[in-house]
Amino acid sequence: MKIIKNSSEGIKEAAEILSADGIVAFPTETVYGLGANAFSEEAVTKVYKIKKRPFFNPLIIHVSSYDMATEHGVFNDSANKLVKKYWPGPLSIILNKRKSGVVSSATASLDTIALRCPSNTIASKLLKELKKPIAAPSANKSGKLTCTNPRDIFTKLKNDINAILDGGDAQLGLESTVVDCSEEIPRIVRLGNITLDEISSCLGYKIVTDLQNKKKVKSPGQLLKHYSPDAELILNQNEPRKGDIFLSFGPHPTGIDGLTLTESKNLVEAAKNLFTSLHILDRLSQERGGPPIKVAPIPSNGVGAAINDRLLRAAQK
Repeated sequence: MKIIKNSSEGIKEAAEILSADGIVAFPTETVYGLGANAFSEEAVTKVYKIKKRPFFNPLIIHVSSYDMATEHGVFNDSANKLVKKYWPGPLSIILNKRKSGVVSSATASLDTIALRCPSNTIASKLLKELKKPIAAPSANKSGKLTCTNPRDIFTKLKNDINAILDGGDAQLGLESTVVDCSEEIPRIVRLGNITLDEISSCLGYKIVTDLQNKKKVKSPGQLLKHYSPDAELILNQNEPRKGDIFLSFGPHPTGIDGLTLTESKNLVEAAKNLFTSLHILDRLSQERGGPPIKVAPIPSNGVGAAINDRLLRAAQK
């Protein structure tokens, strides 16, 4: 596996790998994606096999522009309002699918497609260089911790993919908010940095979340067990003891091993640090023979709802 530097030459090299049906991990503003040419059955199948991802779980299709998106999805008024405000950015939209070059396996043979236009400049340049959409789930094994930096991708996937396009640490640290606009009343099917209240405000009416696992999965992030470290997670812990591995929120308690998500109780900072911190503490747990990671309570306001959604799924046994 090759680590490609962020440069014009590097982006061109990454696009050439994708054009040849290779797999490239690349940065977005949310997390790193595991990219494949969305027009290639061979490449998309590789992504599913590398991740050990069930083929009924669709991928998000990344596009360089709204115009490219309209070639693959049917935009309605709700979708247009949302993308006008939040694209490019950390928002994925589920739409009824047009007949296009996107292979059916990328959308799990559904009648819908999940589209996103990332704001990360490296991702944007890569998409424009390739001139095709990129099918890209998060860069990790299915159900395991999401990777938000090249170091963790190298550790987890170095024997499985062709390259990492190095963009440093992801800015936001949580996967995109996903809104299902394929039906008359939009629903949030995955929480992210763009909150429920913000989506409702944009649309002009209150919408609901629909986050539970369904017989027909329409979006990544709906499986009950997801984002999991190897160590057990024990949530809502207020009184860690000496010898515990503790993920705190606010100032970290003296004499307790672990990390804080944020000294200042800033939820955006906590979101950015969530997966990186869990990777570090998971390695510490493995070094010690597998004790659990205890996690402090996280407020559920704002992006805290998305953090808690990730932690609840990660803690499922």
